[in-house]
Amino acid sequence: MDWIQTFNLTVGVILDPLTAAYILCAIGLSVHFGFTGLLNFGQAAFAAVGAYGTAIGYLTLKLPLLMAMGFALLCVVIFALILGIPTLRLRADYLAIVTIAASEVFRYLMSTSAFRDVTGGSNGLSQFGYDFFDWNPIPDGQYSFGPFNWTADQFWLRAFSFGLVGVATLLVWLMMRSPWGRVLKGIREDEDAVRSLGKNVFSYKLQSLIVGGLFAGLGGIVFVLAMSNVQPQTWVTNFTFMVWTVLLLGGAASMLGPIAGGMVFFALWVFVNEILAGMSALGWLPFLDPAQVGQVRFILIGLALMLLVIFRPQGMFGNKKELRFNG
Repeated sequence: MDWIQTFNLTVGVILDPLTAAYILCAIGLSVHFGFTGLLNFGQAAFAAVGAYGTAIGYLTLKLPLLMAMGFALLCVVIFALILGIPTLRLRADYLAIVTIAASEVFRYLMSTSAFRDVTGGSNGLSQFGYDFFDWNPIPDGQYSFGPFNWTADQFWLRAFSFGLVGVATLLVWLMMRSPWGRVLKGIREDEDAVRSLGKNVFSYKLQSLIVGGLFAGLGGIVFVLAMSNVQPQTWVTNFTFMVWTVLLLGGAASMLGPIAGGMVFFALWVFVNEILAGMSALGWLPFLDPAQVGQVRFILIGLALMLLVIFRPQGMFGNKKELRFNG
């Protein structure tokens, strides 16, 4: 078993752009669930809209990459309005069912052959986003920081991705300290009481859905910039459940929760996978072949999440009092 390789892979994933993408989606989900009390199980759809909006804007509409990103965020706002207007009068599990169904509907629309000329169908869209690296202000060369060793383009992508994470965290902190944020927390605690004070609860919920969706859209943009492709099978329900895991691990309604949760979750994800694969290769797990390592990893991570929810439901940085809301 190569412990050095295992360590390097585990540490390396902490600052991976895909980790930043999940963190951005978790920040958006924190606005929805942690601060407003919206049970949104369709966060994958918001990220997918951001991803497809960027790809379609750049490849189909021939927009400059920056304008394509702006087009993607506009699409996220429109999607939030289409989803939110008929559903935000629902509560708790009803809203969860509708949002997860909407996410699946969007994914199937992107994979259908009827829109292949625009969306690429089941094969998706690829070979785009290279203009992003033309913005790179970092001189060519290799950059090493402890166990990290990146090219200039890899360094730029990580700086951009985690720069967005920092800006998103700062914006959420400022918003939740404002009167608008206090109303959202009031809705989370008891929306009937907030409504009795003359506040338009539906309007605030819709605004929260849009704001959280925009952060997820940014996560989708980072995802496609890192992968240079977008495919419908990326945005399955597993994506949303992993975002929920990141949020619950770090702590809902906390500023550092999504960041810490994302880094710890993916570090554990890679570490457990490498340990299981190494033990299987050495014959220490005769009942487990290499093809089954991924499934066992899901079982172990799921078990850890169950224990976390039972014994520390507030996560690493969450406040247990924040969980006392009327869902």
